[in-house]
Amino acid sequence: MKNFDTMTAEQIAAYHAAVAALNDQMRAKLDSPAPNIVVMTAGILALVDADHETAIAKQIELMGIVASYDDFSEDNNPHGERDFGTFTWADTRCFWKIDYYDHATEWGSPDPSDAAQTCRVLTILRADEY
Repeated sequence: MKNFDTMTAEQIAAYHAAVAALNDQMRAKLDSPAPNIVVMTAGILALVDADHETAIAKQIELMGIVASYDDFSEDNNPHGERDFGTFTWADTRCFWKIDYYDHATEWGSPDPSDAAQTCRVLTILRADEY
């Protein structure tokens, strides 16, 4: 992980911008996120799978909402990394968030601004599951 104490304001801003760009790239390719991972929680899947005939369409709809999300604010994006969002779907308040792991997904990423060192895990969840 970066040591922000030793970085200039410009270096910190560049770091956050690089992380944000990689997060945006991942969200733009949710249908084929490899080497990153997309997860829907049990609560979301319960809503999605309520009608098996429309389950895949609902998953695609959710991924579209996350991919096109642009309602970032100081409250949900304080570091400018675009790694969290809120939305309402199926009358349910939902979140999406991105966490940064090493490629084995055992530990945190040593540097989320470096795609070569990071596996992003995007989770779509109901707010009451947070």
